[in-house]
Amino acid sequence: MTDIQAQSQKLLALHAAPELLKVVNVWDAISTRVVSEVEGIHAIATASHSIAAAYGYEDGENIPVELMIEAVGTVVSATDLPVTADLEAGYGNPGDTTRRAIQVGAVGANLEDQMKPLAESVAAVEAVLAAGHAEGIDFVLNARTDAFVKAGDRPHADVLADAIERGSAYLAAGAPVVFVPGGLSEDDIKAIVDVWGPQKLTLIGVPGSVPLDRMQELGVARVSYGPTSQSVALMALQDLTADIVAGGGLPESFRGLN
Repeated sequence: MTDIQAQSQKLLALHAAPELLKVVNVWDAISTRVVSEVEGIHAIATASHSIAAAYGYEDGENIPVELMIEAVGTVVSATDLPVTADLEAGYGNPGDTTRRAIQVGAVGANLEDQMKPLAESVAAVEAVLAAGHAEGIDFVLNARTDAFVKAGDRPHADVLADAIERGSAYLAAGAPVVFVPGGLSEDDIKAIVDVWGPQKLTLIGVPGSVPLDRMQELGVARVSYGPTSQSVALMALQDLTADIVAGGGLPESFRGLN
């Protein structure tokens, strides 16, 4: 078994386990190292928004795909943990983008559907999985449906039904898990897990989210944090800068990194 195949199987097993997989998203080598060193972190996930921001680009596939793949490779090189990459909607070619991500060491990915026609979105899922098979690994696709984040003023019941329908199609196409970002309630989670089964749904942590222990009880496979981790780090830097400008200095809680 190749090292990358072993990493992909490890990542797949982490999603299938009853324990909630918690990933705090990273964007470069040092953020990867800092997160990887925390006890209880078993996998690493990149955040496309954060990587784009680090290079000076707006989110939404504005960063050249070459730079995104380079950043994913930098993250992989900074950790021994399995890495799943945020590949947005695939940069115009989900299969080829996945192949390139695998070649720099990624063993999983998020793929946005952006609420495109369902047949088109299913074809993108199939292309990603085919790229993984061609590279000889069990690629862990976290197929994302944007039903909630693009809900607008549609009735909630319709939004939930869309998420369930689209996610069901991605699971049927072979995706091991489906990502439904947004402010889902406990009832939403229950409704989705009732249809898909446990350890198929992944979520994002947002203010007011269902508590992590409860997510685990409900059968959620994974929770991630997107660009929020970068925002927390940058807010701390900005607060430090403001304190220094005001005549202060390093906080008493400061501790250096090894």
